[in-house]
Amino acid sequence: MDYDIAIIGLGPAGATLARLLNPDLRILALDKKQECGEDGFQKPCGGLLATDAQRSFVRFGVNLPTSVLADPQIFSVKTYDLQTSLIRNYQRTYVNINRHRFDLWLKTLIPANVDVRHDSLCRKIIRQDDGYQIQFTDEGVHHLATAKYVVGADGANSMVRRMLYPEHEIRKYLSIQQWFTDKHPVPFYSCIFDNTVTDCYAWSMSKDGYFIVGGAFPMKNGNQHFENLKTRLLPYSFTFGDVVKTEKCIVLCPSKMSDFRCGQDNAFLIGEAAGFISASSLEGISYAFDSAEILSKIFNDNVSHPNRAYHKNTLKLRLKLFSKIVKAAILTSPFLRKLIMKSNISHVDIITPK
Repeated sequence: MDYDIAIIGLGPAGATLARLLNPDLRILALDKKQECGEDGFQKPCGGLLATDAQRSFVRFGVNLPTSVLADPQIFSVKTYDLQTSLIRNYQRTYVNINRHRFDLWLKTLIPANVDVRHDSLCRKIIRQDDGYQIQFTDEGVHHLATAKYVVGADGANSMVRRMLYPEHEIRKYLSIQQWFTDKHPVPFYSCIFDNTVTDCYAWSMSKDGYFIVGGAFPMKNGNQHFENLKTRLLPYSFTFGDVVKTEKCIVLCPSKMSDFRCGQDNAFLIGEAAGFISASSLEGISYAFDSAEILSKIFNDNVSHPNRAYHKNTLKLRLKLFSKIVKAAILTSPFLRKLIMKSNISHVDIITPK
């Protein structure tokens, strides 16, 4: 074998795994993003670090640099139910970040012993008796490499997941978000529910002078649903100008326990490639960190049956994610959502200066 482990994708999951593995392991890491700069592949993402993701940095002993932070930092989420016109404010301790700079920074933490190939693309993975052959292009040049283990950290449209489970279908949405110059007098975050346009949810946020509006929509007619959402937001003082840019990607939304897939045959899935993403908020960075940490310990300890160990050790994580499926079913039910919001549980009144 050329390598012990080949990691496909260096988002939060892949970059964390590469950073935590023992230096005596031979590691190949392929990533679509360039090493630095604003060109090349960028993950469409609102860019908010939830509390669980922040807690991972505490465990890792890593501090977040100011270069990845976005302005402003807001401590409440305004929740809209467009079907009932109910609006509530809930306290949240998200950290507002520039997602692309965040991903590039995570890659800088990977130690020099890891063979990182930036701006590269995995073309094909072939199972062999003693491991895997990986075919990829690096700066336009075709390469072949072999590895004992393959780790899919390649997100919602994971090649590794499709290779391992070609017949399995997981619920998918089309995530669309647009950036506008922010014209609102007071910056804010929002969470938006409207079952007439999506049975998932939508969002908005202020970031570095821009206003971002996005949502997860059914794959069929997703663009039309997004435009309908913007129209329905206008009576709520949402202000849109000329579109600065539009971003789209596929996002997974697990709906049952079997949607969480850990891998098999010396191949592993971490982060969103494994289906490790919250069905209630579509937050996945914390689960990317958690699953990468679990798998790194298995590799570092040279466990004799790593697939079995990874499946066992992620049980708590999978149960937590299943609870998010239950929570999502409640929040996306118009009747139950109305009851919760009308109860004023956890709602914080906003004081308006006279």
